[in-house]
Amino acid sequence: MKPNIVVAITGASGVTYSVRLLEVLMAAGRDVHLTISSAGQSVLKKELDLSVDLDNFSPASLMLEETSGRPADKKLQALRVIAGISSESSNVLEVAAGEPGEIHYHHYRDYSASIASGSFLTDGMVVCPCTCGTLSSIVRGTSANLIHRAADVHLKERRKLILVPRETPLSLVVLDNLKRAAECGAIVLPAMPGFYHGVKTIRDLVDFIVGRICDQLDIGNGLIRRWGEK
Repeated sequence: MKPNIVVAITGASGVTYSVRLLEVLMAAGRDVHLTISSAGQSVLKKELDLSVDLDNFSPASLMLEETSGRPADKKLQALRVIAGISSESSNVLEVAAGEPGEIHYHHYRDYSASIASGSFLTDGMVVCPCTCGTLSSIVRGTSANLIHRAADVHLKERRKLILVPRETPLSLVVLDNLKRAAECGAIVLPAMPGFYHGVKTIRDLVDFIVGRICDQLDIGNGLIRRWGEK
């Protein structure tokens, strides 16, 4: 049985991190239990021109594919590079060979989903990107949708919950919520890429954040050149 990782995509800017994270997790042999909010659906379309049907989801909808066999236009080629889906390698993942993971999709309104229960075992959950509204709901335990409920499950079961906020500037309300999240046991991992690892492309910046997420999930990777490495 492959390790299970829950990934939630919400409506903050930066869904390119999510798409790259999914690619990396599956390459690392992790099964991904994916849920996407309605706002996340909108941002996927806005930022990456990906049309995702939340009611009839297909994993292929998260791939930046060419249409009708024609070469991809310049916009699509640029999106491929930004999202890390490109034939060009850049700080590629280093994992042992094995069976790739799969995506198991759950509608964000489906409270009967496996990830809504603590009896379903996972190796952690990542909310990437995490909106300030989602953050607020998590620290207050509202469980207004499956994303909030799954996060609540990870907190109560003392499993890793990684929140990747992407917002600036931060209000006192948000700062207080981030503090509360950390006090509750969540790992706050803002989408703040470093520049010390030989940045050449936007993908290198994306990989910095995805690599740090993988570090927190104990997934060995070579996505970035680490501090002190030649």
